[in-house]
Amino acid sequence: MRFAVLGAGAIGGFVGASLARAGADVTLIARGDHLRAIVADGLRVTDPRGDFETHPAATDDIAAVADADVVFVGLKAYSLPALAPQIGPLLRPGAVVICAQNGIPWWYFHGRAGPFEGRIVESVDPGGIVTAAIGAERAVGCVLYCATEVTAPGVIRHLEGRRFSLGTPSGEASERVDAVSAAFREAGLRAPVEADLRPQIWLKLIGNVAFNPFTTLTGATLGALAGSPHALALLRGVMEECVAVATALGVEIPLSIDQRLDGAIAVGDHRTSMLQDFEAGKPLETDCLTGAVVELADAAGVDVPATRVLHALVKAAEELRDA
Repeated sequence: MRFAVLGAGAIGGFVGASLARAGADVTLIARGDHLRAIVADGLRVTDPRGDFETHPAATDDIAAVADADVVFVGLKAYSLPALAPQIGPLLRPGAVVICAQNGIPWWYFHGRAGPFEGRIVESVDPGGIVTAAIGAERAVGCVLYCATEVTAPGVIRHLEGRRFSLGTPSGEASERVDAVSAAFREAGLRAPVEADLRPQIWLKLIGNVAFNPFTTLTGATLGALAGSPHALALLRGVMEECVAVATALGVEIPLSIDQRLDGAIAVGDHRTSMLQDFEAGKPLETDCLTGAVVELADAAGVDVPATRVLHALVKAAEELRDA
């Protein structure tokens, strides 16, 4: 089984390096100084369980996905609409695409019975461009709990978390998904196959919708949030709104809000990916998080005032930063 990692940054690079260390055939697709460092010296991972170094093939040519059985997309959600028309025609017959983005995935309503079946989520798939180019039948959903960051070109710091839950949008069994899960497990990752990923999507989403924007606005790490009762009250309110939207869409979240709050704070001295992107001057994953929740709330008739305000504040912060 051949893997191509499109976007070998913090998450993609960690997955690619882990697979390569286990002997998998991996090609990393990266760019800039990070790519040059990987080509010259390999990809190094600093890890509490022990540092390691790998030397997978690496390129900046997106056409490398054409040789892959599995394409792991480690890009931000906002990158997909522009790249999907390039990716789709390159995919070999039977190839699958692991969608590892934060937030509501573009395939969310595919195979989901009910009044919204087949609905396009415009926040992440404007005009259905990703669906048309890649096709939900190729998609493998992925809900990951893994804190990583690129600390220098060719160097990835893994803080904690190795869970990459997998599943098809329709929930149907898939030999290819089972094979990917086995390869991930051989690489030292936890990769359960879920019959329905949506409860896991929302479990992660209720935290990301609250923590990522709030830490971006305040500059706080996850662990630091425990020191502010006002922060915890606001975060709880946003999470309660997200739970209400999930419930309206027929999804029961498997953990309580208290458990989700405690779990995130326990991560400690970690800057969320959105905060990292904000400080680096990069675009923010706002639409797939707060934007998607607001869109789905409107569709389901659920009021989400705190989430709307948080969405507007982060949009404003990004606009002012870039002005």
